[in-house]
Amino acid sequence: MLKDITIGQFFPGNSLIHRLDPRFKLIITLIFLIMLFIGDSPVGLAIGAVFTIFSILLSKIKPKLFFKSIKPILPFLIITAILNLLFITGGDVYFKWKFISITAIGVKTSVFMIVRIILLISGSSLLTYTTSPIALTDAIERLLSPLKKLKLPVHE
Repeated sequence: MLKDITIGQFFPGNSLIHRLDPRFKLIITLIFLIMLFIGDSPVGLAIGAVFTIFSILLSKIKPKLFFKSIKPILPFLIITAILNLLFITGGDVYFKWKFISITAIGVKTSVFMIVRIILLISGSSLLTYTTSPIALTDAIERLLSPLKKLKLPVHE
């Protein structure tokens, strides 16, 4: 079971993504995550999906690993989708039975949230798959180094 969990693992390689500066990868990942949270249109989500797929291809990491990273969150995805389907109303009604109704906006929101979560997991997994933990730690420390002037213990 534990060998199936790939989130947070580092897979050494020599791809373009592996060779990027860890600080750059952190900043790009942060911008990507913010874009996914702020973007509220299918076009923004499609741009995020294209960026993710393109980055995965450039990283030369097997797509199977990304599917493995999504596997542990499947129950969460299913529950999220069901809750969005049942409790978000608006638009055309596709199904109605007693107090349960599935509407167009509920379906749209469910699909949007599932795709968004999958892209969030895939994007952050790409960062950890292509950057060693030590390089990530050093990159975070270097990015936070201006805070040393405020006497904050950045190294700790």
